[in-house]
Amino acid sequence: MSNNSKSDSDQISKVELADLYRSMLRIRRFEETVLGEFSRGYFFGTTHTYIGQEANAVGVLRNIAPEDIVVSNHRSHGHFLAYGGDMRALFAELMGKSTGVCGGRGGSQHLYWKNFYSNGVLGGTSPIGTGIALAEKFNQRDTVTITFLGDGALGEGVVYESLNMASLWSAPVLFVLENNHIAQTTPAELNLAGSIVNRFNAFGIDSEALDTSDVLVIQSSAVRAISEVRKKSSPQALILNTYRFGPHSKGDDTRQEKEILELRKTRDPISILAERLDPDQINPIEEEVDDEVKQAFQKAESDPIPN
Repeated sequence: MSNNSKSDSDQISKVELADLYRSMLRIRRFEETVLGEFSRGYFFGTTHTYIGQEANAVGVLRNIAPEDIVVSNHRSHGHFLAYGGDMRALFAELMGKSTGVCGGRGGSQHLYWKNFYSNGVLGGTSPIGTGIALAEKFNQRDTVTITFLGDGALGEGVVYESLNMASLWSAPVLFVLENNHIAQTTPAELNLAGSIVNRFNAFGIDSEALDTSDVLVIQSSAVRAISEVRKKSSPQALILNTYRFGPHSKGDDTRQEKEILELRKTRDPISILAERLDPDQINPIEEEVDDEVKQAFQKAESDPIPN
């Protein structure tokens, strides 16, 4: 396990730290807007926000190669924005607008843009990611497929079939398991037996587990893991012990408010990174991001609905 560490920031410039801060804050403000406006009828379907987990998406996806492929799950907004997706297009997709990522057809959970794919079927990212990685390998491409899944997906048999095939056939896939310790409303200790690390190791898949909300620690480990997958053309796993501050979807959170407040005090990735920035760097970034989110939402609101 790795905990928050200041040593990782020694080799990173203030400009890079500010860019990481901006990337995480963009996700936070987008998701806060979605939660705030959902009850007013701006969005269709359901949604699963990424508030509290921003360091995972930014840390993992910041240094991928242009040809690498990302397979995301139902909690996909943070992954999409960290990948470089357009905020207005994502707002529009959630609104069912023709300017959305998929023309308003995919909604919150089913996105496709460049080499980014998301799927709302629990555990469904594992066979998709493994299959894509194998196809890339058969076509002799130097590509890594990054596949996100949550702890709740570990109750799905298809995950273990996928791990078996990925290991047996040496698929160049990095499984990123975001363990936010609660499957919808069920705490992990009530539904998850044994060790998550050992579940990967049982199939001969090397894994690393981090218990941190520090984007620099996550980024460092992700760079190593992706490099290993690319070099060996075989699977790896990165287990990120994390916490979401919001509900599973729009309002189904059974946790005590004091638990959420404590998590926000001790595990907020944005606050952790802010401590490394100069105070005069933070306000301009916050103003810039707030304006970007406001403009993106307003433009998406004005965009047309498909015929």
